Amino acid sequence: QVQLVESGGGLVQAGDSLRLSCGVSGRTYSTYAMGWFRQAPGKEREFVAAISWDGRSTYYADSVKGRFTISRDNAKNTVYLQMNSLKPEDTAVYYCASKYGSSWTTPEDYRYWGQGTQVTVSS
Repeated sequence: QVQLVESGGGLVQAGDSLRLSCGVSGRTYSTYAMGWFRQAPGKEREFVAAISWDGRSTYYADSVKGRFTISRDNAKNTVYLQMNSLKPEDTAVYYCASKYGSSWTTPEDYRYWGQGTQVTVSS
């Protein structure tokens, strides 16, 4: 079973930056495309960003384009989300997940999930 652990969340002010990390266990890490999702209290989980298994293709939600960057280092079994120019509306629990279905943006097309890390952005 593949396990994912997110880290790097915290409390920041609007305009600040954070880098989230997702460590993945197992020897099959490099075979998975990976994604980041986020969920605010009382709201549905929403797509943030995704990256192909080899890192050559990336996808972003319109709300984070130009501000967030997803990357991966397969040698370290780690995927990253660099978040710049953070806004209060970015406040949420952020989850990383491994993709197995056809959709890049639908949670149902991701198989394994981490426990999440809290990101809070104050105004």
